[in-house]
This record gives sequence, C-alpha cells and structure tokens, in this order.
Amino acid sequence: MNIGIIGAGNIGATLARKLARAGHAVRIANSRGPETLRGLAEQIGAQAVSARDAAQGAHVVILSIPLGKLPLLREFTTTWPNDVVVADTSNYYPIRDGNIAAMDDGQVESLWVSEQIGHPVVKAWNNILAVSLADKGLDRGAEGRIALPVAGDDTGAKARVMSLVEDTGFDAIDGGPLAESWRQQAITRAYCSDLTADELRAALRTADRARAPQLREDMVKAYLALGDKITTEDIVRLHREASARASIETH
Repeated sequence: MNIGIIGAGNIGATLARKLARAGHAVRIANSRGPETLRGLAEQIGAQAVSARDAAQGAHVVILSIPLGKLPLLREFTTTWPNDVVVADTSNYYPIRDGNIAAMDDGQVESLWVSEQIGHPVVKAWNNILAVSLADKGLDRGAEGRIALPVAGDDTGAKARVMSLVEDTGFDAIDGGPLAESWRQQAITRAYCSDLTADELRAALRTADRARAPQLREDMVKAYLALGDKITTEDIVRLHREASARASIETH
C-alpha cells in the first residue's frame, strides 16, 4: 500500500520503519519540513514530504501528532479524497493538550478528531507504548503476540488498517465502531498493558467508562511515585495491576 504518515516522533517514526520494512511505500512528514526528515527517510527507505503532500496517492494516512495539534491539519485534510483511509493514533492528555471541553465532558476522543479534521478516522496504535511498538512485535501466529484494537465505522477502512497493524507485528482485534473506541482510550484496561488477543477482547468487553477518571488519577500517582526511574515494564505492570484490581472490584 501507499502510506502517508504525519508525525515523526516515537510512534510515527517506528510505524514508518516497520511499514517500509513490510514492503509498503511510505511517505513521512512533520511540522518542520521534509528537509529535517531526509536522514531518517533514507535510513528506513521512506520518502520525506511536507504534511500537505503526505496524502498524495496514499491508500492510508496515519496521524501521529499530539491530539491538541490535529485541528491544525484541517486546512488540507478536508480536501483529501473520501477513499483515503485516515488512522488516528492520538490520545487526550490534558497536561499536554490543554483542557478540551468536549472531551472533558465525555466526548469520545476519535469522534472529536474526526470532527476537527473533517474526515472519518479509524483509531489504531494508540494503546501501545513506543518501546513495545518498536521491540515487541512478533510474527503472525507466535505465542504471546500482543494484540491491538482497531475501531472505526467503515468496515473496509477498518480492515485496511487492521492489515497494517498485523504488518507491524501485532494481532489486530476489531474494536467496534468509533463511538466504542473509548474502550481503548488512555487509562482504560486495554491501554498500555501489552495484552494478548484473548486478554484484549476481555479488556474491551469489560471496560468501565465510569471508572476511567479514578483509574487515570491512580495511574498518575503511581507514575509520580516511581519518578524518573520509571521504565516501560513498570508502566505495563502498573496498568495490568490496575486492570486486575478493577476486575475484582467489578465482580
């Protein structure tokens, strides 16, 4: 496939590297211009382009920039052809994005994103840590392969993104329509827990929207307690422990 990626941070650059390695034609962009990406692009076998040109000829465009910056893309996302599939990897973090009233009031994050950019989106790759994305992918059928949810309203678009998730080394699980993608948002049971397919399905099924704010508060306290020494494995462990406690309390 022809893939455009807007955002070259830890997630965007890793996706570009993995998808290029899988044989896809990848164009990558950031906010600073293609000249700042030429070294990375040459290294991974991608093409550095401007954000405006990332969707040119693309079957899928992956948005991998902070959620609060996504509305800035609207000047050109509204002109993208309807058949371009847009994958949203973002999460809402008020400490980074500022408080956004719609989401503070409970709007599903990717529904807000879709409204802001004027184009339907599929939510994917948002619930995995950058280190896990880079290092923990496995071949199809491998025991213990981590699974990632993919949510969206168009079955064809969702299937296309699910195939790319598989190409990045993870089992793709149908997360339902976009309105249900709150089940994979930050600080839910499915978030950053490195779950297998069966574990992820259970986490999505038993997600408790009402408990999410308390879970978020608990996670922030746990992160702060570990301070600068916190590792990826610490984060995965904390999320798994919180998920286990939530399961016990639910029952």
